[in-house]
Amino acid sequence: MKLLKILPLLAFGTVLTAGCQKHDEAVDTTATPAPARSSPTPSCSAARCASSSAGAASPRASSRQRSEPAASTSCRSTAPPRWPRASLRAKRGSTAPFGRGRVRRLFGLDRSGPPPPQTREGAPLNPWTQPNLVGYLRLVAIPVFLVLAFDSGDGRSAASATLFWLIAAGDYLDGLLARVTGQYSRLGALMDPLIDRLTILAGAVVCWHFELLPRWALALLAMRELAMLALAQYGLRHGVQLSVNWPGRISVFPIMGGIFFALVFSGWVPAALLIVGLALAILATALYAREGIAVVRAAR
Repeated sequence: MKLLKILPLLAFGTVLTAGCQKHDEAVDTTATPAPARSSPTPSCSAARCASSSAGAASPRASSRQRSEPAASTSCRSTAPPRWPRASLRAKRGSTAPFGRGRVRRLFGLDRSGPPPPQTREGAPLNPWTQPNLVGYLRLVAIPVFLVLAFDSGDGRSAASATLFWLIAAGDYLDGLLARVTGQYSRLGALMDPLIDRLTILAGAVVCWHFELLPRWALALLAMRELAMLALAQYGLRHGVQLSVNWPGRISVFPIMGGIFFALVFSGWVPAALLIVGLALAILATALYAREGIAVVRAAR
């Protein structure tokens, strides 16, 4: 009988002991939270819980928390860092050729960036590119234009004028191809201005021979081209590489336009275009000379 009275007491004690152990384990797990996986800063929920519990514990702490600035461990610190817009645009630049500002750069209207590394001094010539192919065709077409123009009798023929226009338009086409395809080359950077000079001089020779344009303007034009060659030699000797300025870039169009229209008809329009282009070309030459001398003096 005594044994029957003791057994219920033992069973009740066993159940009570197991319940106390489960309660102690639950308290231990809530008191020691699991460590964070990667971020050393507390999460947003933990920060909110800590602030709310601190505010509930002491009203002074909550009022002090309102008056003081937010701590550095805020919810924003746990968010992944965002790239600035400028770096995002730079990232998109290689994959989005028609992005913001790319259209103007594609058509040669935006020249604010540095020159491509393939065109700088010391880069390989890389002659077999699509823009260089256009340059080769322009170079071969110049003597053909001279033959057609001198065989015309008066310097004006549809064949010679059309060929001169194609040679002049090739100056824009090879640059557009280089910007579209990205096939820049050191040879193209050296060959393109040389072909432009030869094209202008070939047209000036025809216009001089047949008196299609004022000879004084053609003489100034020839002197300007010789001065540019001298400046190029000066720059090569002193290690100075001048970038094309806007007056020099714009002057090519009215000069070639004046020669082209002189090969088509007579009048004041071809002469006016030539004079405007000549004024811009002389201004560009003066700027080139000033820039080159300043660079040489600074190097000394």
